[in-house]
Amino acid sequence: MKIVGLETIVFGVEDVASCATFLTDYGLFPVDVTESGGRFEALDGTAVVLAHVSDKSLPASIGNGCMMRKTVMGVADVATIEAITEELSKDREVRQLADGSIESTDDSGFVIGFQVTTRKELNLAGEISNVPGSPFQRPVNHLAVNDEIGQIRPRSLSHIVYFVPDPVKAEAFYVERLGFRCTDRFEGTGPFLQPAGTLDHHTHFLIGAPPFMKGVEHFTFHFGGPTEMIQNGSRFIEKGYQAFWGPGRHIFGSNWFWYFNSPFGCHIEMDADMDLHDANWEPRVAASNADTSQTFLLRYRDKWAPGKDTPHNGDYE
Repeated sequence: MKIVGLETIVFGVEDVASCATFLTDYGLFPVDVTESGGRFEALDGTAVVLAHVSDKSLPASIGNGCMMRKTVMGVADVATIEAITEELSKDREVRQLADGSIESTDDSGFVIGFQVTTRKELNLAGEISNVPGSPFQRPVNHLAVNDEIGQIRPRSLSHIVYFVPDPVKAEAFYVERLGFRCTDRFEGTGPFLQPAGTLDHHTHFLIGAPPFMKGVEHFTFHFGGPTEMIQNGSRFIEKGYQAFWGPGRHIFGSNWFWYFNSPFGCHIEMDADMDLHDANWEPRVAASNADTSQTFLLRYRDKWAPGKDTPHNGDYE
């Protein structure tokens, strides 16, 4: 099935105004936003959608304080919508919505939707490094850093991470019913899953957890490179938001990461430079621990500059 990836994530929130400010400060474009909610889009049109918890059009909450109400996946064509409808209708309700999309639930109870993707094709250069011996270089007199640029914009909705009570059952649903495949796995924790319509290392990561934890651990958007991601994250902290983990670089997926606390009952990440894999890739398996989760982890600190008062013993704390 030609599932391209995540299209929108829908949240039901109490304080629409503060959540809207948070997403705008993160870098998303507000679209048709009112006091009742609206869309917050990346450069390709993938988005977070906010609605007030009282909105009757929202799917029911799964509980546990989870504010995420629905995950919508984009597909390549109407034929894929029809194939998914036929497959899922074998054992569950599939609702046809007025906009042509469909809605159902996965085997963990999360509401999932599918629509023909409306994401825009991007033609934007990513980060290029000057590396001795490499034929791919930044052009002469082309600056790698511009601290005078305005708001940095995320490019595309990347992935979501679910806490699920039964990761084996949850994985089987996405693999056997929707055509996902496992690209890598943390043994005893869960799989990274890639749909057939993308080369991204994963759009979903499933973490086994007790039923009272069922919900979302984090979601994230891709940025244009590690410099852009870290520059945006630093500005985010300067605006008063709290970092949770990072910056650093994962091993599975290789993506740069920086996680932040959010008002959505889960974390939000900024990521960059994720691995791409095709059908020739053989999934890896590793124990889940600090050494396998990241190849390195950095620590943020306030800006600093050397001067006449700088110690000469290397101790800059």
